[in-house]
Amino acid sequence: MKLLLLGKGGQVGWELQRSLAPLGEVVALDFDSQEFAADFSRPEALAETVLKVRPDVVVNAAAHTAVDKAESEPDVARTLNATSPGVIAQAAQQIGALMVHYSTDYVFDGSGDAPWVEDAATGPLSVYGRTKLEGEQLVAQHCAKHLILRTSWVYAARGGNFAKTMLRLAKERERLTVIDDQFGAPTGAELLADVTAHAIRDTLRDPSKAGLYHTVAGGETSWHGYARFVLEQARAAGVELKAGPDAVDAVPTSAFPTPARRPHNSRLDTRKLQSTFGLILPDWRAGVARMLRESL
Repeated sequence: MKLLLLGKGGQVGWELQRSLAPLGEVVALDFDSQEFAADFSRPEALAETVLKVRPDVVVNAAAHTAVDKAESEPDVARTLNATSPGVIAQAAQQIGALMVHYSTDYVFDGSGDAPWVEDAATGPLSVYGRTKLEGEQLVAQHCAKHLILRTSWVYAARGGNFAKTMLRLAKERERLTVIDDQFGAPTGAELLADVTAHAIRDTLRDPSKAGLYHTVAGGETSWHGYARFVLEQARAAGVELKAGPDAVDAVPTSAFPTPARRPHNSRLDTRKLQSTFGLILPDWRAGVARMLRESL
């Protein structure tokens, strides 16, 4: 089996290079790849790459994820998040490939406090959310055999992340201020990559499993709760901090104005994914604790 991975350099793409390897030959590309074009600002070149490589599976881990920047460059965000995935989906359909695409909790308006199910009404609040929703729709429209995985609050041990930022600030400052009215589940890139590989294998065996799934770690927290957990783990590991868990002040979203509106409720219901693929998604704390043990 041959798999084409687009966006290999991102947090999820990096982990996918590992998780997809046991499934077959992985052709992993990024925007600056030389042999095959994988620049998402050139949709027609992406289609050409899919048709040249002729993979059994196309996994798209590339996206415009700078949420605030997207507000000032909507056309760029739309090309990267919607137009290009749609073109890739058309090419995948042409060669009979399965397409895997990632989306986000930002497709919802963040109202209420119940976890969102897959068929809940969407209502994105930002350019990022609108372009990601359009990308979902184009993939589903153009490629019958698809897996669209909505996720949220993604982090990885590699590169920067919220936890590392909190640790750095806690070493520099006496107190921290963190938002407490946005709720979700921090989800590790490695968990997302492993679930992806499992879902690909199952869907190739049983194409009726194709479709849209919510994919996040178990449990829920706020950014404030997330920060406190990180500092608790760091202190238990003997890391010297100026600001401990009790020095994290809770504030509303309005205390940190941003160009793009964030959803307050980013909880995603994962029962469909777990029942369809026979998976159990571990509590978010397990993944964050593991990532911190690698980072501290």
